[in-house]
Amino acid sequence: MSKRIGVVTGGGDCPGLNAVIRAVAKASANRDWECVGVLGGYEGLLEPRRTIPLDYQILSGILPRGGTILGTANRGRFSAKIGHGESRALPKELLEEVKAGMDALGLFALVSIGGDGSLSIAQQLFEHGIQIVGVPKNHRQ
Repeated sequence: MSKRIGVVTGGGDCPGLNAVIRAVAKASANRDWECVGVLGGYEGLLEPRRTIPLDYQILSGILPRGGTILGTANRGRFSAKIGHGESRALPKELLEEVKAGMDALGLFALVSIGGDGSLSIAQQLFEHGIQIVGVPKNHRQ
């Protein structure tokens, strides 16, 4: 049985997100895993769930496109950043909803592509027992 993973982009838009989405889809295909994109940030994992299949061969045309084909969200229930270096804890009920959404979608794990806010959320999901990999969208030297 093949595994199924999800990809989510959160927070602000930036160049290169589509290239990372395609790379995750290609790496998944190389492992015989199914890959789906979660639309509209983490909100797409909640009712009504919004996903699209991510077949890397079909995605080859997105490499030069800026932004993200999945959309993002940095407002609403998943706002975790409240200031520089400060974040708020997400309600346990919301974390449980994410877990239920992943179960309903048959997702083994989630790849989160984002900045401080998105990865703060990813950390909380990980601490709640969700298999997640965080991919930072910014690089500081």
